[in-house]
Amino acid sequence: MKLLDLIIKRQSDRAYIDKMVDRDIIDRCLEAARLAPSASNSQPWTFVVIDDPALKNQVADKTVGPLKSFNKFVSQAPVIVAIVMEKPKLITEAGGRIKKKEYPLIDIGIAAEHFCLQAAEEGLGTCMLGWFNEKSVKKLINVPNNKNIPLLITLGYTPNGYRTRKKIRKEFNNAVRYNSY
Repeated sequence: MKLLDLIIKRQSDRAYIDKMVDRDIIDRCLEAARLAPSASNSQPWTFVVIDDPALKNQVADKTVGPLKSFNKFVSQAPVIVAIVMEKPKLITEAGGRIKKKEYPLIDIGIAAEHFCLQAAEEGLGTCMLGWFNEKSVKKLINVPNNKNIPLLITLGYTPNGYRTRKKIRKEFNNAVRYNSY
């Protein structure tokens, strides 16, 4: 598949069927994420795959919003991947302070998208989640208190007939400038 076609195919899927994802496929998605570039090659991530059904359901319960309708689809996904932010290299940390940029978060975003693009190539759906009870999730999957989980990603097969939605984005000319703002 051409990259632009894959980018068009990748979307935030919010429906999954009850079918486990083979670990070989999960590993290919993780390898794509692991190979992502990062500031000073810090690789500030650890990926925690949650595929034990009971534990996955406990984690899914920690993603539901206060109105109980938010993220209710998460429990359908057979897999949730937590991205744990690791301490970056000293040079990355210093550069981030000087430039007032959160390089590890940028790096994790790139790795997450690599994961999601590989999943789309494999015929799987994903959804990146930023809304969840981080403290509870950390406890469930034994992440040390001094580390953060910026993102969770759901992973699974979408139902037959679940279609790729038309992307609604700014018009090209409203989003792109050459040589000057």
